[in-house]
Amino acid sequence: MTKNILSLILTLLSCTALDAGPFVGHVYSQTASGRREPLPFAQVYHIEQARLIETDADGVFFLNLKGEATLVATYVGYSRDTVRVQEGLEAADFILFGENELDESVVVARQATLSRLKPVRTEVITSAGLCKMACCALAESFENSASVTTGYADAVTGARQIKLLGLSGVYTQMLDENRPVLRGLANPFGLSYIPGQWLESIQIAKGPSSVVNGSEAITGQINMEHRKPTDETPLFINVFGSTDAMYEANVASALQFSPEWSTIALAHVGGAFSSTDMNHDGFRDSPQNLLLSFANRWLYYHPSGFQLRFGVRYINDDRLGGQMAFDRNVPATEQQAWGSRIKNRGINGYVKAGVPLNEDNTANIAIILDYDHHEMDNVSGRRYFDGKQDSWFANLIWQAAVGEHHRFEAGLTGRGDIYDQKLSDLPGFGQPLDLGSRETSVAAFGEYNLTLDDRLTFVGGVNLQYSTLYGWLFAPRTNFKYSFTDNIVARLLAGRGFRQANLIADNLGVLSTGRELYLEDGLNLLEDAWTFGGNLTFYLPFGAGDDNTYLSLDYFRNEFGNQLLADQEYRDGYVHFYNLEPDGRSFTNTWQADFSVEPFERFTVLTTFRYTDARVTLRGQGLVERPMTSRYKGVVNLQYALPMNKWVFDFTAQLNGPMRLPSFAASAWGMEYSPVYPMLFLQVTKRFSGFDVYVGGENLTNYMQHDAILGADDPFTDEFNASCVWGPLMGIKVYAGLRYTLWK
Repeated sequence: MTKNILSLILTLLSCTALDAGPFVGHVYSQTASGRREPLPFAQVYHIEQARLIETDADGVFFLNLKGEATLVATYVGYSRDTVRVQEGLEAADFILFGENELDESVVVARQATLSRLKPVRTEVITSAGLCKMACCALAESFENSASVTTGYADAVTGARQIKLLGLSGVYTQMLDENRPVLRGLANPFGLSYIPGQWLESIQIAKGPSSVVNGSEAITGQINMEHRKPTDETPLFINVFGSTDAMYEANVASALQFSPEWSTIALAHVGGAFSSTDMNHDGFRDSPQNLLLSFANRWLYYHPSGFQLRFGVRYINDDRLGGQMAFDRNVPATEQQAWGSRIKNRGINGYVKAGVPLNEDNTANIAIILDYDHHEMDNVSGRRYFDGKQDSWFANLIWQAAVGEHHRFEAGLTGRGDIYDQKLSDLPGFGQPLDLGSRETSVAAFGEYNLTLDDRLTFVGGVNLQYSTLYGWLFAPRTNFKYSFTDNIVARLLAGRGFRQANLIADNLGVLSTGRELYLEDGLNLLEDAWTFGGNLTFYLPFGAGDDNTYLSLDYFRNEFGNQLLADQEYRDGYVHFYNLEPDGRSFTNTWQADFSVEPFERFTVLTTFRYTDARVTLRGQGLVERPMTSRYKGVVNLQYALPMNKWVFDFTAQLNGPMRLPSFAASAWGMEYSPVYPMLFLQVTKRFSGFDVYVGGENLTNYMQHDAILGADDPFTDEFNASCVWGPLMGIKVYAGLRYTLWK
């Protein structure tokens, strides 16, 4: 949804010479009933000028046209539409149909694509990419990417975590169709609460990106696009089962009640219903759990261009981990075994409204309102953590385009967070440690976008925020893209980000230790970091398909001004929380290379390699390599499909690099770094009329981290530690599933 402050628009309009009658194009997908949905970041090719244009997040693009022109709109996984523009025409709509609506013209949709024109280095994982793995949840959707590394926070709770640019996922802003989500208490397990089959695509943007969504993005943004109310699927069902006793079912139903009103209902039920102990340490390899999740999204679309979107989502998750002898039916105070019982409940509601201010939609206003309530009850051994979070978010955004080359966005943002959190010891809980906080903030932002043909794009923005806890915060950001030729694209970026650390939610694994938590007085929870980076992409003239062959080279650097550290190496028997010393440093340098090619039709190859140098100043050690951070990761993905995708074969190989182990783990395991290890994944899909059957395997090398839990034989001492996970906790997993789609 595009944006700008009205006063700024009027000022600019009064002092800027407008181009005469810019051509405005809208690229849509369309259902059989005629309902349209904008296609963000679609590509439009101007044949006469041999020029490529990219639509914005609302599927809109602008051109100054003289005379007649031929424009071709394309989008990954969709048909293409060609429009012949006659002289004097001011606007046109491009209509694209999804691959499932084309009877015999089904194409292989790639797992990931790179936006050619977007100034931020953006990787798009398509719906086809989300089907390449089991993809039970968002946390399992990144196995084909070296940009995002996934792992476990500990060997007990099953909490999945990601790392982008060598830093924990808490520094990556998660967006749900450009609404900030999965913050605070929802973060540790949030990636497990978004079923992969609910999603249409994922966009991974490296770096701070836009100021419009706030200042919390430090390493990047991951935006999720859900299935739309206008989908042509009255019924979609996915069922799944695996050898580790994990089963799930997903249901989606998109219904259109009238030309204006449509809705989609999404439901998920799943979990692991039995326990395994493959390494025979007495602990469950992964927790038993039952997850229920429901969502309902609505869209009202008026022919004038006014849109109203609103929805609600509910999750309930109950998980049991720890020793096999731990019994969920026995009160925690009476347990003899070490166990983990975690309950998460949450509800989210949102409203988004978009109002066009003129007929061609070159100026409009958007309003976003969001409310989130989350509760976590966590019993870990003899510790009890009780957390409640109430958060609200409001965004008022104005946008206007001035001619073909200039676009301005500005607005106001309000946010409130109320955290009630208490940590205590069993039995009786004693005197709890109060970790609650209350913060309200307001911010003003502005962003200018300059586009000169398809060669140069400059985006500069500022976010000025006032926080009731931290005062004034200033976050400038800039992105620059230049195309040296049609096939060589360079990008540069720089920006600042802020976020409030959450002691327990950000470091949930520390509860799965026997160590005492020590919090220094006067902790500053506001983390402050700068990110700099660049990208150079070469589109190569060989292979099948358009833009399918490219070589992309990245470099990014993060540098913290302040960071909260949870140090397990400073004092034996303690997890020591302290701020980065004034003369200390915390930084990461990340290099990555991606090569993609389609050697011949229906066969795609993606290879990627990422190297990370992450360092931090720790007390008593000085500047050292950041512990539990993988140095490198390599991925090779091969996919081949028979004509019309009747059979699809997908193979992924990973090489996972070493991590520096904390000193106590290095001593216990007799190695300073974790081993280098491979991972292999394989999936075969058979497509029938209306449904797909798929079978696959993960970790086919059967590689496991044995003795992942230190002190497992005596878990009620300070020697117990399950927070040092560097590899797979389980061996080979085989799974099978079925996807059924009822089309209109």
